[in-house]
Amino acid sequence: MAAKGTTPSGRSSAIPVDYRTIDRVAGPLLFVRDISNAAYGEIVEIQLPTGERRQGQVLDSRKGLAIVQVFGATMGINLEKTSVKFLGEVATLPVSDEMLGRVFTGLGEPRDGGPRIVSETRLEIVGNAMNPYSREEPSEFIQTGISTIDVNNTLVRGQKLPIFSGAGLPHNQIAAQIVRQAKLRDSSEGFAVVFAAMGITSEEANYFLKEFESTGALERAVVFLNLSSDPSMERVVTPRMALTAAEFLAYERDLHILVVLTDMTNYCEALREVSAAREEVPGRRGYPGYLYTDLATLYERAGKIHGRKGSITQIPILTMPADDVTHPIPDLTGYITEGQVYISRDLQRRGIYPPIDILPSLSRLMGQGIGKGRTREDHRGVSDQLFAAYATGKDQRALSAIVGEEALTATDRLYLKTADRFETEFVNQRPDEDRTIDESLALAWDILADFPDSELKRIRPEFIEKYRPKRATPPS
Repeated sequence: MAAKGTTPSGRSSAIPVDYRTIDRVAGPLLFVRDISNAAYGEIVEIQLPTGERRQGQVLDSRKGLAIVQVFGATMGINLEKTSVKFLGEVATLPVSDEMLGRVFTGLGEPRDGGPRIVSETRLEIVGNAMNPYSREEPSEFIQTGISTIDVNNTLVRGQKLPIFSGAGLPHNQIAAQIVRQAKLRDSSEGFAVVFAAMGITSEEANYFLKEFESTGALERAVVFLNLSSDPSMERVVTPRMALTAAEFLAYERDLHILVVLTDMTNYCEALREVSAAREEVPGRRGYPGYLYTDLATLYERAGKIHGRKGSITQIPILTMPADDVTHPIPDLTGYITEGQVYISRDLQRRGIYPPIDILPSLSRLMGQGIGKGRTREDHRGVSDQLFAAYATGKDQRALSAIVGEEALTATDRLYLKTADRFETEFVNQRPDEDRTIDESLALAWDILADFPDSELKRIRPEFIEKYRPKRATPPS
């Protein structure tokens, strides 16, 4: 083999050679012996005796042994007759403007029956770490049309704001609603959505596609779908494909991109499967010890870069096993991201949609995306007052269950009424209801209007005078 030039991995390039030295197959992994120069992340072509070709990627290389994860099933792989070819290049995604409006598999292949993306520009899906010095402070408001997010847990351009959900809760419905409704206040700025689903059922995939197509949201979206029937190894690649497409659209085409990733729990389960097949020492609950680092390589690809017009904002969605917030996946995600939005099982049981509980939810960068010139000058005060009133109202609800509502003072009963109205009128909205931030704030003021000035301690007096509905006559 005559080496000429270098590969993206930095090794000397050479004519690919077929190896028939597969030592063993373990789950989704191949162990190929007598390999001296395999590079981490290198793409591998696997040819079965039947002529079928599959792809894989080098996970590890040591002492002449290459460990390859197969993007597909490993059934039918004959140890003696199956050949493995190391291609000398890392995984890449062809990118172009034609990606908008298209649906791809988790490996970036067309799923919508359209042609392949033909482009001279191919980007490595691993991506490059964003230099902290070049990061620009996240700012500017992104409107989702969902009041509990826009008013109480505002999404800021360049932020990572995960949604913590549980099995059976309507996180898919909320994800579809965000994709349909998300927009910038300044319509002159370019905006698009990259949606990646991992390990979803065919029914869920059809639901997403029907929602996106019927509302026209697909025209400004790039969709990557990995189904539960697809190889689990695809789930390790899918979010990286999506983020690579997002980086191209953001930093090469100056668009503001919202990336929605669901379900990160399925992604982490695929990581655990790979780790078990490699016989690594398990960490918490069997997940690999590098789970935090791996998740950070995905979440930290969101942000804004000095000198670039585009930006990437992330909404990862994960289902907490047994609704356990201390589970490694939500626990580590919370350390990396800037807040979280909780979906409440209690609100969902009571028929409230979207069942978002604002009390444990938090957007740490909210203050940088709201206020005069961004949303409205009274936004912070109204949000804080709603939070305080709802928390007090829930306390009164628990107290009234013990002593009875008759034992409460008039002010206590007012807080109790406000908590009920907050849930049924503010939190609750139709799945197709797209509220503007002004409509959400007006609804919040309508709920707070019955309180006397002395109870509105978190709103400046001039804003009370300016924005409180004039029809209201607060009690003395």
